[in-house]
Amino acid sequence: MIPWVQLDTAKRPDGDHELRLKQRGVEFSIMLGSNELMNSRLSGSEEALARLSCQRIAGRSQPKILIGGLGMGFTLRAALAELGADAGVVVAELVPAVVAWARGPMASVFGGCLNDPRVTVREADVGELIRSEGSALDAILLDVDNGPEGIVHKANDALYSIAGLISAKAALKPGGVLAVWSQGPDSGFTRRLKQAGFAVEEVKVRANGKRGARHVIWIATNGPRPAATLAKL
Repeated sequence: MIPWVQLDTAKRPDGDHELRLKQRGVEFSIMLGSNELMNSRLSGSEEALARLSCQRIAGRSQPKILIGGLGMGFTLRAALAELGADAGVVVAELVPAVVAWARGPMASVFGGCLNDPRVTVREADVGELIRSEGSALDAILLDVDNGPEGIVHKANDALYSIAGLISAKAALKPGGVLAVWSQGPDSGFTRRLKQAGFAVEEVKVRANGKRGARHVIWIATNGPRPAATLAKL
């Protein structure tokens, strides 16, 4: 069996956690301690995060999307495949090294999507970007932790609090979507979404198409969905 090779490490801005980029043949893995955050062979649920979100805002003119977490680009690529030429996608990535990995050793995984004219990468905290938007976003897609808890970056807890969810709702246009990826269910988070005023769907998806672990995606809508979107469900 081909052994894993560690290519690089990167500190989180809080200085308490170290990310490790590993490669085995054409396969890549990003680790946080003993936890694998993402693997280039497993992309199904990250792609579903984008697909489910974009389907619910289909038909909008010049949609504006904010993606929290660059990862291995699976959510970004899937969003670009769903969106038209008039869309704008901002990706917020807190760790500069992750962006460097995307343009360097993992360039083959990203397939040039960072060069798409619709894409802007911001090396910034996604929470700060959310708070800077005033009812301007059509969708916010969050995949910055293994679920609605700040495991990777403790400050991310604020994203999943009532205050954070209210901020996200305020940043969305009417009928806009907040979508959150998770490794597993969390009934408390579902309750908080409802308390913040969202209409909530909890969708279970496989980690890799029809195979692998079952992950959870919350699709939280800011008010009633447009009739054109309802027809697609």
